[in-house]
Amino acid sequence: MNDGPHIVDRLWPDPVAEIALDEAMASFELAELPAGRPLVAINMVTSVDGRAQLRGTAEGLGSRTDRRLMRLYRAAFDAVGSGSGTLRATGVWLRVGDDLAARREAQGRPPNPIGVVIAGTEPVPSEGSWYEGDEPRILIVGRDNPFADVPAGTELLRAPHERPDPAWVLEQLSSRGIRSLLLEGGPHINAAFLEDELIDEVYWTIGAHLLGTDALRMIAPVPGGSPYADEPRHGRLTSVLRHADELFVRYRFDADR
Repeated sequence: MNDGPHIVDRLWPDPVAEIALDEAMASFELAELPAGRPLVAINMVTSVDGRAQLRGTAEGLGSRTDRRLMRLYRAAFDAVGSGSGTLRATGVWLRVGDDLAARREAQGRPPNPIGVVIAGTEPVPSEGSWYEGDEPRILIVGRDNPFADVPAGTELLRAPHERPDPAWVLEQLSSRGIRSLLLEGGPHINAAFLEDELIDEVYWTIGAHLLGTDALRMIAPVPGGSPYADEPRHGRLTSVLRHADELFVRYRFDADR
């Protein structure tokens, strides 16, 4: 359900003041698909000082308009995923809402993207809102994860290593016809995909808050050191929207550094 109106200013490109968010996003298209694997984007909200958690979750960092934008992003993807930490903390709801589900159906697509959760050795809940929808779900766990009680409608994939390798994850998704994956956290999953140069786009909501805490950031430090510590991976700014005091920013990252 669209609980609008959601009014934004498009700051770049082609500045326009006070337009409906859905209108501003009407021409939204994914970047060109990479050769041989699904496109990967991350969608995160942070405070001005870069923190992606408030009292342990992202709740409260973004507005209703940010939540509508999140659903509009989801609607463009074949699959929407998160890490198991997000599943444990919030239960994970990765759908698009009734109006966007109907729009996807009218386009000949499934009502909701395929749900994906990625876990390593950490415990994985076997119940919650993520398991309750009609859309297909894929739960990916590490080799030694004890999870075995798979609810109906959920496919369990067990990685050959202790923690699922991002390239292996994308290979499994690609073999199931998935061409695009939107990751909604957490920061450790984001770090794993960054380390392997497998982030193609970043959708970043900057909430008008200062926290001054040690909460997790959008991307956690890469274990053992980031390959981009001395040569940062450079992105291209592709759009900026503003709603009240928050910003919605989109960056594209090409294969070459």
